[in-house]
Amino acid sequence: MLLICRLPSMPMPSTRALSWLSSCHHKVMYTSIKSPKLVPDPPDHCGRDTFISFSSNSQNSSESSEDYADKLSKQGLLKPGLYLVGTPIGNLEDITLRAIRVLKSADVILSEDTRHSGKLLKHYEIKTPLLSYHKFNESQRERTILKRLQQGEIVALISDAGTPGINDPGTELAKLCIHENIPVIPIPGPSALVAALSASGLLTNEFTFVGFLPKHARSRRERLIVSANEAATQIFYVPPHKLHQFLEETSSFFTDSRQCVIAREMTKLHEQFWRGTLGEAKEAFEQQPKGEITLLIEGKGRCNVEPPSLSELENELKDLISEGHSLSVAVKLVAEGKAVKRKTVYSLALKKFGKAT
Repeated sequence: MLLICRLPSMPMPSTRALSWLSSCHHKVMYTSIKSPKLVPDPPDHCGRDTFISFSSNSQNSSESSEDYADKLSKQGLLKPGLYLVGTPIGNLEDITLRAIRVLKSADVILSEDTRHSGKLLKHYEIKTPLLSYHKFNESQRERTILKRLQQGEIVALISDAGTPGINDPGTELAKLCIHENIPVIPIPGPSALVAALSASGLLTNEFTFVGFLPKHARSRRERLIVSANEAATQIFYVPPHKLHQFLEETSSFFTDSRQCVIAREMTKLHEQFWRGTLGEAKEAFEQQPKGEITLLIEGKGRCNVEPPSLSELENELKDLISEGHSLSVAVKLVAEGKAVKRKTVYSLALKKFGKAT
């Protein structure tokens, strides 16, 4: 059997060569390991690959080589630390060779849903133990995981789909590791927001990833007011059962004429990219669709928006004040959201609702 690794281009005893080999971090091809035999370079081969052959006379050699391979993979090719591994968002073929190697080499894999992730691991014959890690237990798990990392283990973190830490558990653990000087290594892979943006046809040089909107109406309104006034493309994650509500709310801030793209079931069999205005989208998606949705809305600079009427400004102010905002905060939000001078909105507010509070 053959083990291949680049050795220094100088004469050295075989024992020294093997010592150097054991400390190198180059990728090696290995099979079984028993009696080493150094094959020297020819005189004119200086600086090229040197070959060291290993033969085995033991029936248990396959077991020992597997142990060595495991140790080499964990200690030689990967340094201890937290690995954030991107996984497919639908199509199991969308995974990198590096991601597979890291998942196979890790001591443990942290997963949102172990049953869901188990399918991916089974598909690629990855036998690394899984440990559940999600928003309901991440605070309890962190100290245990941190201890394992401090002991020099390789910990891989995956989400149900896409890149960990992007609208998924992982951000707090990464912060904790950074604070404790533990390496955090990203293993790039699929991401729904990037995939949708790249095929959207909207501007890609500047964009804002909003993710899921807040649950509370007041916070949701504040976020939409800000997004509606930005020139950058806005990217949202929308649950299918909330799509109709989302379109109704966004159209009131972005207007029905704003262009949008609804990317649904990306990388899967029934992948769909719907394009049109927000007004058209409300009609096209009256019925609840199936599948994960990434929704993009063009930035304000790309569309012509008519100046809002005084009655429209008054209604916006009234809604914000009724939700508990002070008059001054309501004026600020409306002015920013409607691109109207604050002085104009403030004068209207004083006239309709009295002194600032």
